[in-house]
Amino acid sequence: MRAFRAVITGLVQGVGFRPFVSRLARELGLRGYVRNIGGGEVELWIEGPEESINEFLAGLIHEKPPPAIIEQVFLEEGAIQNYESFYIKTSSETAYTRSNIPPDLAMCKYCLKEVLDPRNRRYMYPFNSCAWCGPRFSMMYRIPYDRENTSMCKYTLCSECEGEYRDPANIRRYHAQGISCPGDGPRLELLDKNFERIDCENPILTAAKLIDEGHIVGVKGLGGYHIAALATNDEVVLELRRRKKRPSKPFAIMGLNVDVLKKLVYMTREDELLLNSPQAPILLLPKHTDSPVSRYVSPGLAYEGVFVAYTPLHYILLLNTRDKFLIMTSGNVSGEPMCIDEKCAKTRLSKIVDYFLVHDREIVNRVDDSVVRKTGGNYVVLRRSRGYAPAWITLSFNLEGEYIAFGGDLDNVGGVGFENRVVLTQYIGDLDSLAAQEDLMKYLEFLVKNYRVGCETKPLVVVDKHPRLHARLLGLLYATRNNLEYIEVQHHYAHVLSVTTDLEIEGSVAGLAIDGVGWGDDNTIWGGEVLVVNTRKYGYRRVASISQIPITSDRDTRIPVRILSAYLTARGFEWSEIERVLKTLGVSSSKLLEALSSHTLVTQRRYTPASSTGRLLDMVMAIIDPEVERTYEGEPA
Repeated sequence: MRAFRAVITGLVQGVGFRPFVSRLARELGLRGYVRNIGGGEVELWIEGPEESINEFLAGLIHEKPPPAIIEQVFLEEGAIQNYESFYIKTSSETAYTRSNIPPDLAMCKYCLKEVLDPRNRRYMYPFNSCAWCGPRFSMMYRIPYDRENTSMCKYTLCSECEGEYRDPANIRRYHAQGISCPGDGPRLELLDKNFERIDCENPILTAAKLIDEGHIVGVKGLGGYHIAALATNDEVVLELRRRKKRPSKPFAIMGLNVDVLKKLVYMTREDELLLNSPQAPILLLPKHTDSPVSRYVSPGLAYEGVFVAYTPLHYILLLNTRDKFLIMTSGNVSGEPMCIDEKCAKTRLSKIVDYFLVHDREIVNRVDDSVVRKTGGNYVVLRRSRGYAPAWITLSFNLEGEYIAFGGDLDNVGGVGFENRVVLTQYIGDLDSLAAQEDLMKYLEFLVKNYRVGCETKPLVVVDKHPRLHARLLGLLYATRNNLEYIEVQHHYAHVLSVTTDLEIEGSVAGLAIDGVGWGDDNTIWGGEVLVVNTRKYGYRRVASISQIPITSDRDTRIPVRILSAYLTARGFEWSEIERVLKTLGVSSSKLLEALSSHTLVTQRRYTPASSTGRLLDMVMAIIDPEVERTYEGEPA
């Protein structure tokens, strides 16, 4: 007889790992316990015959639940304690090491099967979940991942759910923390835009009918509100654009399943697997030539952003619509974070939607949908959020310290670093709004607390070098308040290093940074640089860049003809010559005034030089179409 204590790290909380360990140990006649502990790890004690223990350890690796990820197993032998059986022990807040916080997981095929089975007690239940799927991070107050530490704490299990929870033979619901049923779980209701309750027998079916009639409906989902609308009706799409003040930025389309989406886009078997994965991201795919989707959903683009219904609520809603696919865009006012509660929905979305389909489960942490595209045969994550965050990224080297990074102002993501791990926040978005800035601080502090950054050594705060960024100012304020040192990092140097880290390249590297805006060492704007770096030491050399373009104001980035005029002025052209060129291109009188404004500012030397690829492409677009205006990032290019 032998006895061992093990601490297991990775993604082992919120994925059915403890019930799996308990079943495996019981099957092999082992005794002891398993429990969650406060750093996101799982601790277990096993005692029994050596042969059975070896079989148990092999089973941990080869038979673990599908979503679980084992990264490290710390094993130490101990004295036999003579436990009478093997059981799941109450969780401890004590942390021995760090482990992953579980991200939200898309509905599994077994839960979907139950939802579609008229004989099952969870038939058409919009909040069905199990140990292998469902909300995790979006409903967590703190770790360890136990029901009392989530927004499911207010729902008391009924006798049937309690029976499943206590039954070791129930593979998917034994000690599953987020389970519920129609008798004890969250409740749905349909509201009008004034948040007055609409009396109806089935809120989802009524919402589906309203959408089919052309109404726009706000849907409280897993990590925030969506706005749902017909994707095949031009008038509906244009009305949604008018209300949302979103003239041309593409909308995502959610389909019932991949078979429905195949009518809209071309996809490979690999694409299907990604769409059906636990992450279930929005995937950018080539539009089908016979797609019934309105041309106003993603105007002027060759790709459509599509994803599958990843919760039972979304699935049931789509199942009862005419098309079986809908626009499913973020429930926010353009430029602001997505709403996660009823107060925000009522004040910010009531002018956009006609009705609200809401539930009473609190969304604790905002989690946007992740976005992925395929580039050069590889998938590239453009927005890393639901399904991915806040699981950590493992590096091939040790950071030799602890760090808190505040990111940039556009498409912001913050993060913490320790040991050989980087943990990024979910997608925060642009930091123009106070709400987004508050989100960045909230989720960085969540990571700092739950990953115990700074408990043993003072972390270093990392900020962008640009003097006017909100993210930089927040980082400096945080450093001052917590008596921490900080370091400034040039924006494009960070880009190059991120690529070398992704590709695990070491040594001297020449990196080409193609971007819009980054503050340079010479106090000009960079964005088209060749930087030589050495990954083994801090620092870089800027060995080449594109020619500088004068930028007179932020307005230039929205009206590209201003950049064209400024560039020609800097090259020595008089206004009469520039005016003649622009009139030849067919410019309107209003755009001509914009061009004159930037020309005047350049002649007065009131501009900032920019070696920016983004601004160069904007200028080229102004030659092609001098009337173009940017309504979302990268649109002219």
